[in-house]
Amino acid sequence: MSYKSTLFGRTYTFSSIKEVLAKANELKSGDILAGVAAGSDLERIAAKDALSQMTLDTLRQNPVVPYEEDEVTRINQDSINEVVYDSIKSWTVAELREWILDCDTAERDMQRVSRGLTAEMIAAVTKLMSNLDLICASAKMRVRARCNTTIGMRGTLAARLQPNHTTDNIEGITASVMEGLSYGCGDALIGLNPVNDTVSSVSEVLKRLNDIKNRYEIPTQICVLGHITTQIEAVSKGAPADLIFQSVAGSEKGNRAFGFNGETVREALELLRRHGNSAGPDVMYFETGQGSELSSESHYGADQLTMEARCYGFAREFAPFMVNTVVGFIGPEYLYDSRQVMRAGLEDHFMGKLSGLPMGCDCCYTNHMMADQNDLENLSVLLASAGVNYIISIPASDDVMLNYQSNAFHDPSAIREALNLRPIREFEIWLEKMGIMENGRLTRYAGDPTFLLGKGA
Repeated sequence: MSYKSTLFGRTYTFSSIKEVLAKANELKSGDILAGVAAGSDLERIAAKDALSQMTLDTLRQNPVVPYEEDEVTRINQDSINEVVYDSIKSWTVAELREWILDCDTAERDMQRVSRGLTAEMIAAVTKLMSNLDLICASAKMRVRARCNTTIGMRGTLAARLQPNHTTDNIEGITASVMEGLSYGCGDALIGLNPVNDTVSSVSEVLKRLNDIKNRYEIPTQICVLGHITTQIEAVSKGAPADLIFQSVAGSEKGNRAFGFNGETVREALELLRRHGNSAGPDVMYFETGQGSELSSESHYGADQLTMEARCYGFAREFAPFMVNTVVGFIGPEYLYDSRQVMRAGLEDHFMGKLSGLPMGCDCCYTNHMMADQNDLENLSVLLASAGVNYIISIPASDDVMLNYQSNAFHDPSAIREALNLRPIREFEIWLEKMGIMENGRLTRYAGDPTFLLGKGA
């Protein structure tokens, strides 16, 4: 079946729903690379027009990867609440957009409807929204989750403290952790990307992070972002962990390229229920990012935004504590410049929330992109105004191990002060106890990690 739209006397014809979705996407270098992007702005508008008239039922019946071939499609489709879906399936994508943006549509209404939406529906409505639409719609929604603390409360902005080191040197990692804590970071997570993805190295870092958490009685979570199978083996052998991490893709083939499947995640969940240190029920951490499926040739001819939405359809099956898009990490092949990075960050945050996920963002860029520090700070403020759960923070904005730029340790506190936001409440109480924060503002001891050294329990 073909889909048509006529603009200024010219009729544009699209051969499939997958083509309509792809050509309705905002301009992304990754879609150009994949050969699926609109050829002109007019063709993009025509595709948006055709997409706006589609019903949600049409999109459900036509996932971009067939149900029979793909675990991600099956997990997404099988998780849908059929009662909710039946009540909205006749809506067009345009009607869904208007309903989301309506002033009378409350957070509880959006939470209910999200249970009846597949990834393709969520991707479709995202493509019809402006940046301000995405901010306003996201700001309506708060998605909370609990591990040792509760993330996602309204009025908060949390930070993952990322103490990466070029050699996984334990003392170097410890120094970065202490510096980040002194700036008020770490309430979302103290989480390291390891250089050495071995059980012994991951275990050693987990033990040090756990020692810091216990010595200073910090209300937070720890994780070492090794491969999921490495973390499973480490925890099985006695390493302490609150969360288990994995990067996810929007297709089964993409997840296989990452070296796991849904059963691997279920194994991790069961292991943490028996041997994890978390107090709450939400113990998974997932990362995503537009373009990863194209890089592993697992996108099935679909555009990168739609494949990203499918990541969230997969992730929500496992009730994670944290999800974030690493929005500018892959490089200019997929998001060419700051304009595309900012758009993708707002899209991903909205799609994650509408999927029912506790969503954060690594506002970042690689040094060969057309972007700079001002751009990632702009995106951070936009996302904070949209109610993002957390952002990533690293020493001096420069990750010396991953070789990319992200938010500095002092950025979350600056954004909190500018927008009248606070850390996670349990963590804020700890910061006040340590003398780092008072009445929602950092004290004169902020940025001085030596100030904490004599305060351990």
